Amino acid sequence: MKTKILLTLCLISLVCLDANSQEKFGKTLNLGVGVGGYSGYYNYVGHNMPVLTLNYEFDVAKSFTLAPFVSYYSYTNQYYYGNNNNGYKYYNYRETVIPIGLKGTYYFDQLLKATSPWDFYLGASLGFSILNTHWDGDYTGDKHVYKGANPMYLNLHIGAEYHFNSKIGAFLDLSNGVSTLGLAFHGVK
Repeated sequence: MKTKILLTLCLISLVCLDANSQEKFGKTLNLGVGVGGYSGYYNYVGHNMPVLTLNYEFDVAKSFTLAPFVSYYSYTNQYYYGNNNNGYKYYNYRETVIPIGLKGTYYFDQLLKATSPWDFYLGASLGFSILNTHWDGDYTGDKHVYKGANPMYLNLHIGAEYHFNSKIGAFLDLSNGVSTLGLAFHGVK
């Protein structure tokens, strides 16, 4: 199912690709560090945590881009468990989550008559997450106690980018899952 979703997203992006597009938004590598936690996709963790993200934007139509993305976060927590044979104690577990998918972004620069160093956008990300949970070796209880991350990934974004020059910019991406601050490298082939 996950593979079918990702392949469908990639095929849609290739079919929609407009090779004649003259927009300045595409061919951009975006690297960001964000914080997720209490809202959206990451709310089951119960605290904020650092999230790394990477995407590559390409033009699809006027003022619209698609960007395959990958993110990464990992956290450790404890679970109190025991029984009559082993007694009760805290056991550690570590969960690593890698969301992968496609982000669609619409730029409002022309509509807002934004000056050249600024870009303003709305976007949405759709994909799935690769999950890996590891428990202490002596833990004998239910290893699915915590629901963990939903394998389906959906985020809504609003953001802005400031261009330092034609090759590098800085962006702030606010989302219902992870708010990200990062660097954009334009013209990357």
